[in-house]
Amino acid sequence: MLVDIRSMPPEIQAEARRQAPVLDVPHHPGITPRHAALSFGVMSTDAVSGTRPRSRLERRVIAAAEALLAHDGSVSPVDVLAAIGWLPQSTVDRWRQGRVEYLEELAPVRPDKLAAALEHLRGWAAGKALAPSEVAFVGATRDRRPLRFTADGNEATERAWGTHWMRADLPEAARERLTRRQSKLPDLMVIEPLNEWSCTACDGSGWLLFMEGPGPLCMDCADLGHLVFLPAGNATLTRRAKQASQLSAVVVRFSRARKRYERQGILVEEAALEQAEVQCLADEDARSQRRKRDRQRRADQDVVFQTRLAEVVGRLFPSCPAARAAAIARHAAVRGSGRVGRSAAGRTLDEDAVMLAVVASVRHQDTDYDELLMAGVPRAVAREQIQPAVDRVLASWQHP
Repeated sequence: MLVDIRSMPPEIQAEARRQAPVLDVPHHPGITPRHAALSFGVMSTDAVSGTRPRSRLERRVIAAAEALLAHDGSVSPVDVLAAIGWLPQSTVDRWRQGRVEYLEELAPVRPDKLAAALEHLRGWAAGKALAPSEVAFVGATRDRRPLRFTADGNEATERAWGTHWMRADLPEAARERLTRRQSKLPDLMVIEPLNEWSCTACDGSGWLLFMEGPGPLCMDCADLGHLVFLPAGNATLTRRAKQASQLSAVVVRFSRARKRYERQGILVEEAALEQAEVQCLADEDARSQRRKRDRQRRADQDVVFQTRLAEVVGRLFPSCPAARAAAIARHAAVRGSGRVGRSAAGRTLDEDAVMLAVVASVRHQDTDYDELLMAGVPRAVAREQIQPAVDRVLASWQHP
């Protein structure tokens, strides 16, 4: 259960923040920083209701599991350990790349603490009547070796760590999709390095490297030298080339500005790329027509959403001119803008989100806020200076 701690009393907020762990933001390509987002502002229903679990560890495990279940529809021990800060994504990446023998040795706590966390998770899952699903963890290595969680490799313990839990009331089709996603083999990951490097096998180098075992390998030593690079940008060509290629790898490069790895393209077999290019040329017209239909469909959806958003603005601010309400809705709801109208709360027409959109419009159009910013006034100071003007406009709009 996701809980916004800002809506709670101050003493509950303080307790939530005390319990919330600090996480490493994932740097794996294609993986959004969800554990970091879920790690703060989340409390279990037990903590909110006052029926507190027996230990702080149990509270942390339950809070993380509740958030993951609400966000993804499933929970796994590795995800929970990442969410409570014990296994940063960079650590999991090393394990998936086959650079450590077992995951347990990377955790900053003793094995008995890991076992306790697993037991808390299993107890919570049983109380929720969640359905277990065993998933085989396979490494992002050339030999696709099975991954180990523990030092002793006990079969029952390994199965427990590889178990995912999902809601029992999920439709069968949804459960199958989740199971397929969890069981999907990880992509091989090739890195475009920013610094000089040398291959641990041949002392060579190159513009790409593959991390496995003790250190980086060049493409030839990693048996990937025969693949060709397909830059990102054409989703259809990329998908078809990858499907046709028996061996492929994702190429990533670290962004110093964004502090994460970003996808640059893929490596595929040359014959697969040629086949994909022929397929794309053959149905280009059909795909172009489909894109046009999709654009029109999205535009129609946007018009309907903007109309509904303008209606909510009119209900909250009866004296706001209709044309202004429509303009606020159009601006806030621009697809891909990242504005409040495109947020999860905005799409559900949450009144707080609509209020934020109205305030932003008044701030920029009915005050000298933008001029203050251009003059070098700090943002917080500028907002404080124009707040009385914003309040006056809002007050004039709130009464018929």
